[in-house]
Amino acid sequence: MNSILVRYILKGYLSNFLKIILFFYCFGIILNLFEEIEFFKDQDTSVLTPLFLTILFIPGMILKLLPFIIFLSSLKFFMDIRNNKDLLSIKVFGFSNFKIFFILAFTSFILGWAILVFVSPITSSMSKYYEKTKSYYSKDIDHLVSFNKNGLWIKENLKQGQRIISAQNDKPRWLKNITIFNFDNKFNLKEKIFANTAFIENKRWILNDVTFLKIDGKESEETKIEQKEINSIYTYEKIISLYKNFDTMSFAELIINYDNLLTRGYNAKFLNQTLHSMLSMPFFLFIMTALAAILMMNTLKRTKKVKIIIIGLMTSVLIYYLKDLSLALGQTNRISLVLAVWVPIIVTSIFSLIGLIQINEK
Repeated sequence: MNSILVRYILKGYLSNFLKIILFFYCFGIILNLFEEIEFFKDQDTSVLTPLFLTILFIPGMILKLLPFIIFLSSLKFFMDIRNNKDLLSIKVFGFSNFKIFFILAFTSFILGWAILVFVSPITSSMSKYYEKTKSYYSKDIDHLVSFNKNGLWIKENLKQGQRIISAQNDKPRWLKNITIFNFDNKFNLKEKIFANTAFIENKRWILNDVTFLKIDGKESEETKIEQKEINSIYTYEKIISLYKNFDTMSFAELIINYDNLLTRGYNAKFLNQTLHSMLSMPFFLFIMTALAAILMMNTLKRTKKVKIIIIGLMTSVLIYYLKDLSLALGQTNRISLVLAVWVPIIVTSIFSLIGLIQINEK
């Protein structure tokens, strides 16, 4: 009898999980499709390209929303078995509230690891193709940024030619040992600019301790000034954001190629943040199942669906802002980024532990 009840619980829970994923997938396609159509409206592409890219993009988005999908799935399952009196029947056969919760929570935990190991490589490959295709059609394709062991390299198109910038990252919003090569439209070198440091918080870069070398044929003229401003399409935040998109990396790839990614210029803090975000996901799914159990298993009375939807949305919003606040504290160096990833899980775990003790007594 116990195995039959366990299969019934798992079947109902996973059925709700798949239905809610399908709902989010369809809803995501509708929302993102308009954005892709707007992007490709002036491009000479097939009418199916926006739809195809949307289909590739949505799985990565669903992966980010997985804790909330698990929460809603658990909430829906608990509401169903409570309203149709199955919860009471299951408890008659010796299943406590805690045992029912643990079956679902452990399933969520295993599901989290399965998604990280088996689904994450697929979604990351889809995101890579999505980003590659969007980059091909992007108007900024001639503007390139690259990090390697020699530092930062930037290529920009100007009205009268091109600019190539080489520098090293010293500290946030600052570069050091900057060399700028200015070329004309025929790719002839017209000017070299050397600077000790540069402040790049906005698009107007401030260069310090600057040396100019103007080149006119075989002749060159050197000039030194204390400070100079140049305009760029890049800011510090824009450069960093290019190396904060980890949707194209799977869990396995991040672990295996960690050192190689650092060599390629990825920021160590953001790599650690992403790695711990992935590692924390199964635990987060476990806790979200616990929250759903606390909200729904404290009574056997029927509950209106509208009330449950409102409670679910409010809880999801609160947890989202808790995560956002924690990450903001980490990104402003109030706490470490790794701790910022785990703080929401620790806080919700404490709350859940208290709630689980209460529902287990009922």
